[in-house]
Amino acid sequence: MSANVLLGRAWILLCLALFLHVTDEALTGFLAVYNPTVIALRERIPWLPLPVFRFEIWLAGLLAASAVLLGLSRFVYRGAKWMRPAAYLFAALMIANALGHVAGTLAGRTVASVPVRRPMPGFYSSPLLLAASLYLLARLRAPAPRPATAVSSGSGEAG
Repeated sequence: MSANVLLGRAWILLCLALFLHVTDEALTGFLAVYNPTVIALRERIPWLPLPVFRFEIWLAGLLAASAVLLGLSRFVYRGAKWMRPAAYLFAALMIANALGHVAGTLAGRTVASVPVRRPMPGFYSSPLLLAASLYLLARLRAPAPRPATAVSSGSGEAG
């Protein structure tokens, strides 16, 4: 199987894990944690460009972004060079996302003034998001298979 196919499958796996994660967050009330956290952070760091969301806008934006990422998979399968940095960035962001949910669950809060019930919304899908991200990184780091070389069976002259 070609390296591009394996990388494409890893990309799609991470996209599907992200869809599941968005569903998990939506069903477990993630914005009830996110919005108060952003408000508390803005009080300390006024220039921080984090938005507060209404549920419909937040969900539509994440679903649209997830669909665009899934649509980019054809470029990964084709081996587009510009997709490699995008894949590293996607994996890194999703690792940070998953670890953030785990850390929030362990700490029982996001910032000092925002306690969260345990597990934190989005926690249940975080292990899959983390695993899919690490798998994409592993596929990105895997050495490309060497092209097969033709073996000569004689002097090279036509007979």
